[in-house]
Amino acid sequence: MPPPAANHHPPRALLLLPPAPSPPTYAALKAAYNSCLFTVLRQLVRAPRRTHGPVILDIALPCPHLNGRLKSPRGPLYAATQALVANLYKLICVIAAKDSIDTEDAEGVDARIILVAYPRNDTLLQPSEAETPEQEVQGPAIDLHALASSPRSWDTVFSVESEEGEGVLRHFLSLAPAKRDVERVRGGIVQVTPPPAAPAEDDGAATNHAAVAVGGTFDHLHIGHKLLLTMFAFVLGRRSSAAEDQAPSTLTIGITGDELLKNKKHAEVLESWDRRHQIVHEFLSSIVHFGEPDDKRIYSEEHNEPGPNGHAVHVYYPSNLTIKYVEIMDPFGPTITDESISALVISKETRSGGKAVNVKRQEKGWGPLEVFEVDVLDAGEEEAVDETFQSKLSSTEIRRNISERAKSRRDT
Repeated sequence: MPPPAANHHPPRALLLLPPAPSPPTYAALKAAYNSCLFTVLRQLVRAPRRTHGPVILDIALPCPHLNGRLKSPRGPLYAATQALVANLYKLICVIAAKDSIDTEDAEGVDARIILVAYPRNDTLLQPSEAETPEQEVQGPAIDLHALASSPRSWDTVFSVESEEGEGVLRHFLSLAPAKRDVERVRGGIVQVTPPPAAPAEDDGAATNHAAVAVGGTFDHLHIGHKLLLTMFAFVLGRRSSAAEDQAPSTLTIGITGDELLKNKKHAEVLESWDRRHQIVHEFLSSIVHFGEPDDKRIYSEEHNEPGPNGHAVHVYYPSNLTIKYVEIMDPFGPTITDESISALVISKETRSGGKAVNVKRQEKGWGPLEVFEVDVLDAGEEEAVDETFQSKLSSTEIRRNISERAKSRRDT
């Protein structure tokens, strides 16, 4: 069974941002990135389409705190990374809400954040020293060499007009195997405040997780889902090699089954389990896999076993990564049927669910999961766009809008 795939290659662009501000507050990211994001999003949404569907925008976010630490356990790196990803997705959502740019519609812009390990002092490893073996290229955090040498077909590469932005572009082009069309956009001010002295983080005491889980309905994938899935993939540790005798790294996504969703509001436009798992896979694969998009070594298998969590689709990658999409019929899913899972990623609003999972695992005599939380995105000080902002982060509101548009077409 082939892996889920789109029927065409949609238009795709890359935005190279300057290195991230520190600390990564929303105000700092807004000052640095608001102008360039607005310009790129507006230009892409207005551009003529060759095919039906959204424009995919890969946003490369250089992260100095990840430089030299891609193979480190992710626990000590999680808080800073989550703040960056959450605030950048929040900024994208605010811009979209203010300027009526679709980020969850088939005719809009599908933005995806890629984390790039990058030094603050603008010096880079040479390509021979960078991570080049395929088994080491596992997103959503990669080095610049892996990004630049990716076979992805970007119609346009956007670069930010600033000293730092030019540095990122210069290094990117020096590592790229082919010429790229570049368009420069105006940037903002990246502020860096040296943090107060703190004890060194002990990576050796942290767990390098090889099996991570997340769960949800994932209906009409939106920016809140993207934050959750990006941080879920980030928690998975790097493996030293893809040796045949080494168990694969595993990402397990529990997706609520159709039977449990019949009473949802606007259920008539709720996506089927098959559709939801395919959309989640398309997004997740785009941020973890940077090899050939049509690599024949990537394959999938559908499983239909008796008992709970018996229906699943497993996708296998040559990098020794397996992604499992499991149809779940209860709040716990594979976290209480698969002992090998060692970490769980949740949103803060479902914190009680993480506690309940560990109670169940304790009853079975299993070790507890390390639980990682992502922020619940809100408009905050951007009160003028609060209602529109929230509508972009609610599957219910997205279904309501789709249902109302369909009714309007029927009535005319």
